[in-house]
Amino acid sequence: MQEINQTLTEPAFFKCFVHAPNPEIKRTKYPAIMIVPGGSYTHIPEHQAEDLALAFFARGFQAFYLRYHFIGEKTPLLPSPVYDLGQALANIRDHATEWAVDPSQIAVAGFSVGGQVVSLYDTMRSEDSFAKDSGIAEPVKPKAVILGYSVTRLDDNFPPQDKIPMHQLTDDVPSTDARNHNVAQASPTFIWNTVTDNVISPLNSLDYATSLVKNNVSVELHTFVEGPHGLALSNVLTAWRPGTDLPHVAHWVPLALEWLRYLGIDTIPVN
Repeated sequence: MQEINQTLTEPAFFKCFVHAPNPEIKRTKYPAIMIVPGGSYTHIPEHQAEDLALAFFARGFQAFYLRYHFIGEKTPLLPSPVYDLGQALANIRDHATEWAVDPSQIAVAGFSVGGQVVSLYDTMRSEDSFAKDSGIAEPVKPKAVILGYSVTRLDDNFPPQDKIPMHQLTDDVPSTDARNHNVAQASPTFIWNTVTDNVISPLNSLDYATSLVKNNVSVELHTFVEGPHGLALSNVLTAWRPGTDLPHVAHWVPLALEWLRYLGIDTIPVN
């Protein structure tokens, strides 16, 4: 395994975990997945992002995670993280040969506020203004999008105004709702969340899934009966406090891999 750090517009960067081409199994290129972690736009939990990336690496992906801009590094912050993601995906496409990536099989997975970054990118990239505003001439359309316990809009539920004033995030609240962009051009999307998430209302996921259905975009939705916010893999690797190692919710990983194979992405199935 090769590890690579790639700088974007500082301080943003992404980290890669890359398989070498393997002539013994006649494997010269692999699908890719970009993990976009959460962290309330103030940080990312790099250990958790790495565990998520390596879980997909073990299933045959070239795996990446993104460190995007945080509050205080841009004011207002949004949409800078969305442009960071666009730059990162363009980098993967442009280095596809070097990193043994199949450029037609690039997926993106966003968690918590990382899911907002992903859903905004996926619905903004086809808009006329995106290339000019982002500086990305040809934005990558992901083959697939995964959203876990995602924020999809800013409202009374998030951000907590006593900790993150809205003006630090945006001066245009409606523009931060993916449903207000070009949803009809969104990629096939896999969404999972829990009913008892006490940080981000599950309605974020349910309402966005409804918008995808209304716009005839392929979507698969799994709402698990119980579990707090921030579960990541929902196993011992990412159990950050008691009650976050939940085997039932951990089924989202094999379900997502099955779904990716259904879309034609060449992953290793979970037995």
